[in-house]
Amino acid sequence: MLVGDIVFKVADYDVVVVGAGHAGCEAGLATARMGFKTAIFAINLDSIAMMPCNPAMGGPAKGHLIREVDALGGEIGVNTDKTMIQVRTLNTGKGPAVQALRAQCDKKAYQFSMKYTLEKTPNLDVIQGEVVEIKVDGRRVSGVLTMTGAFYGARIVIVTTGTYLNGKIIIGDVRYSGGPNGLYPATELSSCLKRLGVKLMRFKTGTPPRVDRRTIDFDKMVIQPGDETPQPFSYINDRVDVLQIPCYLTYTNEKTHEVIRLNLSRSPLYSGKIEGIGPRYCPSIEDKVVKFPHKERHQIFIEPEGINTYEMYVQGMSTSMPEDVQHAFLRTIAGLENVRIMRDAYAIEYDCIDPTQLTPWLELKDIHGLFFAGQVNGTSGYEEAAAQGIMAGVNAALQLRGEPPFILDRSESYIGVLIDDLVTKGTNEPYRMMTSRAEYRLFLRHDNADLRLTEKGYRIGLVSQERYQRYLRRKSQIYDEIERLKRTRVSPTSDVINFLQRVGSSEIRSGISLYELLKRPEITYENLKVIDYGRPDDILQSVIPSIEIEIKYEGYIKKEAEQIESFKRLEDKQIPPDIDYNGIAGLSLEARQKLSKIRPVNVGQASRISGVSPSDISVLLMYLRFKG
Repeated sequence: MLVGDIVFKVADYDVVVVGAGHAGCEAGLATARMGFKTAIFAINLDSIAMMPCNPAMGGPAKGHLIREVDALGGEIGVNTDKTMIQVRTLNTGKGPAVQALRAQCDKKAYQFSMKYTLEKTPNLDVIQGEVVEIKVDGRRVSGVLTMTGAFYGARIVIVTTGTYLNGKIIIGDVRYSGGPNGLYPATELSSCLKRLGVKLMRFKTGTPPRVDRRTIDFDKMVIQPGDETPQPFSYINDRVDVLQIPCYLTYTNEKTHEVIRLNLSRSPLYSGKIEGIGPRYCPSIEDKVVKFPHKERHQIFIEPEGINTYEMYVQGMSTSMPEDVQHAFLRTIAGLENVRIMRDAYAIEYDCIDPTQLTPWLELKDIHGLFFAGQVNGTSGYEEAAAQGIMAGVNAALQLRGEPPFILDRSESYIGVLIDDLVTKGTNEPYRMMTSRAEYRLFLRHDNADLRLTEKGYRIGLVSQERYQRYLRRKSQIYDEIERLKRTRVSPTSDVINFLQRVGSSEIRSGISLYELLKRPEITYENLKVIDYGRPDDILQSVIPSIEIEIKYEGYIKKEAEQIESFKRLEDKQIPPDIDYNGIAGLSLEARQKLSKIRPVNVGQASRISGVSPSDISVLLMYLRFKG
């Protein structure tokens, strides 16, 4: 039998998801939960929801994405809460726009928990097998073919292959075909995509060594404990019970850097053996040493991989240097002098697609029913993958219903920023979500993702009734409490005067509302309770940050809301899908080429395309007004 021959038909599905990483899990769960018969394929079922790199979730922007996926009815936040072994709120000393949760998960527990969730979900079949070909009838998908010759019919195919496509592992001078974490790569599907006319790119990522906990001297490191009061990622949880296993901080030094510099000739990154483009914001340690020669040290975090393992993750030491060099530079670091490596660091090259070939709903423009999500779209990170996965799944289901696509814009979510950046601007390196990419950061906070998105998730049928009722309760408490604080006034009694003196706040000479008092930076909702005698007993802990932020940043939020209104005016101006840009007089040649390639769905998207100038947008608006 030749690979690619149809030998027998096994089953028909509404949706087939190719790959069961973080994008595939969210995509498959979304379509199944929305009522469509779905199959999700993994080369190895033990790789479902695998965390081949850091067993951590969240952080600035990435934590926002988890909250948004959760608010829409996704699973990543729920599963993180189930399996976290440490959680911290980052950037507490900064403004609310950049504060976010970050959790260490038990790596294996996360996988097994997500796998079980998939298995018990109605309408969802989990299948081990390598998809080698996507079958297309005309310009519409008809199903997939596996390595064993089995054909599965499908009305929609969602490709979420992560870093598996033509994966190559690189350690020093050694280079071999392989997927992440010692698994097999997908060696056939890239050729199929090329035959279908899909433009591919070659990217690279990597991981640091994993080391034996028993060979580390933690007394020489700085302990990094979790929060005293751990906060959940998912809005369905009011609280979480976490073991709070600590992480540890140490640093590289001049000896470390010297070992690396002396061995640069053996580095695949600098010898030309690595062809793929790596992530700028997660560089290898040799890249840090070369590009920042005057920096005396670099942070290294030692993080647990799980409860029932001695493996520790060396965050900040991603490398593809040879094994002997890895041992040598690790043992120059305080606390790692006698360390033993359990898994070598490695780099992995893989194929991904140019995401500008996709619509804003993540469907390939030239083939109906073929969607892409996750690292195959040129992104990095579990959170970015999950965000794309749920959106691809939702839009696959909506297409099967015959309903319009579900698109989140840049003013509504980090998911909207992520997808808009990919499909409008493309990427020439693994894309990482950061708060600086979002124009409306104060509005897109991690505390209010449910207020922004849960109503939308409920309308499309992905948010359960139980989750929706929780959302309504939280929303009601936030806005009812803000109104109560506005109505409640206090006078300069001795209790009030003493309270203001104790917190270092200026005195009052007449009555004032608690709402106005809470605007003061030194006064918090928590310390205000000593003079707030009418506070409800059942107030949820999770609503307090939202109440405080809405009050303290009221003026800034209103200003950002006005900017969003201006933004929306361009987003609301739709562009016909069959428009001929070459026929519009006054457009520059570059604008015609770029607009014809990207085919933006609205004027707002058109304005963000590189090479399309403000004068081109003016011409386009005049043309649309005349035609309309």
